[in-house]
Amino acid sequence: MRPDAEATGPLDAREAAQVKQCCARLYESEIVTRLLGDSFHPGGAALTERLGRVLALTPNSRVLDAASGKGTSAILLAQRFGCSVVGVDLSHHNVAHARSEADRLGLTGRVTFKVGDAERLPFDDASADAIICECAFCTFPDKRAAADEFARVLRPGGRVGLSDLTRAPGPAGEFADLMAWVACLADACPADSYSARLGDAGFIDVSVENHDSVLLEMIRKIGSRLFAVDVLRGLNKIELDGIDFDAAKRMTRQALVAVEEHRLGYAVVWASKPELSAARANTP
Repeated sequence: MRPDAEATGPLDAREAAQVKQCCARLYESEIVTRLLGDSFHPGGAALTERLGRVLALTPNSRVLDAASGKGTSAILLAQRFGCSVVGVDLSHHNVAHARSEADRLGLTGRVTFKVGDAERLPFDDASADAIICECAFCTFPDKRAAADEFARVLRPGGRVGLSDLTRAPGPAGEFADLMAWVACLADACPADSYSARLGDAGFIDVSVENHDSVLLEMIRKIGSRLFAVDVLRGLNKIELDGIDFDAAKRMTRQALVAVEEHRLGYAVVWASKPELSAARANTP
């Protein structure tokens, strides 16, 4: 996996496919579930609900959850705001799990899931009122294409909201290994870079909200769970081959320091697609 595509140039098609499949497989794995718990992103349900509020979701909203994972956020939004949600994820395993969970909760029809790529969304133009993308935009090899797809699929006046890992400007260096261990976050960028990507795609009124504290909390939980998993492994209560626990614990400690020194962080970024009248007025 190439750790700093933003700095070194775009990935070719083969590299991009490898990055996507790497992340999809990681989020399917037992170790990620054990370390991250029910929510695969910092801030959990509270930050997902915060996104729902800044996107002004209502029971009439048609929401797209890009890189929806196992469906936790899509289901939460439907339950809290009464909206309809479609989740899209590269992993067939995650989509199957999400569908099963939506069915178990009686949400079939209001919350649906399909396999798809955020850089080539399988939806019509202007078919969504809002788009969320949590802790995933940083993993997309072609962020420009993903932002353009968000703009295409959103209706005029619709809103997009990202929550994602941020990294201070400069070479990735030590962060390549750190971010891979934290959650396959190989291409995190400064918050301003995410804002710029949305602006380049035509979004307006871009806002950024700092949430470094939720990343700090998540890394501390990962450290605690690493210790617990390592104890279970030592007691032969669990088998997790291929995991270097000493390296994982060392990198978790390094990640804590990086957040405390403001070299790693977490942010919510949201923006609006211009209304048709405004877009026409700005057309030369």
